[in-house]
Amino acid sequence: MFALKRLALAAAISAGSLALVACNVTPDGISHAPAADNTTIEHRAEATLQRLYQAVPGSRELVQRSAGVLVFPTVVGGSFVIGAEHGRGVLLVKGQNRGYYSTTAASIGWQAGGQSKAIIYVFNTQEALDKFLASDGFAVGADASVAAGRVGASGSIDTTTATAPVSSFVLTNVGLEAGVSLEGSRITRIEKP
Repeated sequence: MFALKRLALAAAISAGSLALVACNVTPDGISHAPAADNTTIEHRAEATLQRLYQAVPGSRELVQRSAGVLVFPTVVGGSFVIGAEHGRGVLLVKGQNRGYYSTTAASIGWQAGGQSKAIIYVFNTQEALDKFLASDGFAVGADASVAAGRVGASGSIDTTTATAPVSSFVLTNVGLEAGVSLEGSRITRIEKP
């Protein structure tokens, strides 16, 4: 019986590993996720924003009106009971690079597998951006409330998303994953991507 349980555990770990390898939201035009450098992260961030604009009507105007946007082109997560995810991104203010950041999150609960997604934080007010820039580290939910990006009945961004100090969008291979809470995610400034 013990050997059967060990065999089942090994099979589950193998399946989870294969799932991690199969998951990817690398933007079109990039065949793989190359080693991150300044140019690569900025290029992938721009491609991620273009995907957001295509997936969510009104998002281009929201980003253009915003004080800044933090883009994590690829956040990779994996789990087997305890989950973790990590990604690196860039903060853009009026289209200009204001620094590189990493994001990490953890979860506990029955789960197995892996996934890759892109995460975009839109700072809709200057006050929210200033608070973020002044922080040593930023914990979603603890340091700031972040409205999960939603699309209304009209197919455009809903009012809550557009008027919140900070709103977020999660993109997967199939498009917008609406209403995803990022609470507990930790964002930290890094020197190099």
